[in-house]
Amino acid sequence: MARLNKTGWLLILLCGSALSSTAQDHLALTPPMGWNSWNHFAGRIDDQTVRSTADALLATGLRDAGYVYLNIDDTWEGKRDAHGFIQANEKFPDMKALADYVHGKGLKLGIYSSPAAKTCAGYEGSLGHEEQDAQTYAKWGIDYLKYDWCQSTGTLEQMKSAYSKMHDALTKTGRPIVLSLCEYGWNKVWDWGGSVGGNLWRTTGDITDEYRAMAEIGFNQNGLEKFAGPGHWNDPDMLEVGNGGMNDDEYRTHFSLWSILAAPLIAGNDLSRMTPYTLEILTNREVIAVDQDPLGKQGSRVAQEGPFEVWMKPMADGSKVVGLFNRQRTAERMTVEFERIGIEGEASVRDLWVRKELGRFRDSFSSYVPRHGVVLVRIKAQ
Repeated sequence: MARLNKTGWLLILLCGSALSSTAQDHLALTPPMGWNSWNHFAGRIDDQTVRSTADALLATGLRDAGYVYLNIDDTWEGKRDAHGFIQANEKFPDMKALADYVHGKGLKLGIYSSPAAKTCAGYEGSLGHEEQDAQTYAKWGIDYLKYDWCQSTGTLEQMKSAYSKMHDALTKTGRPIVLSLCEYGWNKVWDWGGSVGGNLWRTTGDITDEYRAMAEIGFNQNGLEKFAGPGHWNDPDMLEVGNGGMNDDEYRTHFSLWSILAAPLIAGNDLSRMTPYTLEILTNREVIAVDQDPLGKQGSRVAQEGPFEVWMKPMADGSKVVGLFNRQRTAERMTVEFERIGIEGEASVRDLWVRKELGRFRDSFSSYVPRHGVVLVRIKAQ
């Protein structure tokens, strides 16, 4: 199976057997981070917007915080030439020059296609042209492919075959390209996504910029943690932080939960119109470190009482990151019992959003949590 990480390397693994180490063995060791055009721009994406976004990723500090993939979603595709090679449409006059510009900013460029004849927006898909498209992507300098199942029907074996075919075509080019499978969690993709070359796979339908939809997706990821790890990640869809449909506490819940889930952190907002608080959320290094922890463990729910949920993610240094999530409409005091997270006696607690040491606590930690909000702490046994 192929696995890729944000450093731009492709890892090939085959379940049940060991392969010799290659230059491709170092991709997606932590969840990919970057930006995707669809959530905010949809079909309005073009060359200039991509260039402006590249500039903004650098100017805002997002690139230095880890957001390195700049991914063009659907609607870039033009017609095929007489030999069957895909061309970009008039919105993207020179894709190779665009990739060079993005690379010059210390970023990586991603693109979008579908294993169907047409993409979800009705543009040219890759069916029957997998090797040609892979060669074209490599020639342009593409580093990431979102491969979107836009067919209304298809068996499990057809899905596996389609994704394997593109994975093999990408591998054949010799260029490391992250393969993101987008098929909405059908047929339990987490069971087989890695075996067909996926480095990440969508586990849900599309996210929308509202608390109800985000919470339903995020909190329903519990139970999938055993399928995630370095090189292969569950993907609950892109971030909506900063798009305006949720308040600050709800966006902080969104970002905290995705980090505990070791989910890809793919921003989807207009970087030219960020509030200071949006930028603060997206660039909080301590919360990003939870997502990017090298142990590569996806967190899970350890306690629940009605709308109050406690989630925990084990970290490489032995500490435990705990999220106290309040899903009701009023503030409430919540508690995590240390025995629930495998800690006995006394432990130090640090608030990752306030970025402050809270002191030492014995047996439990409690805090008031705002409505639809979170308190995110790092707990370390003493």
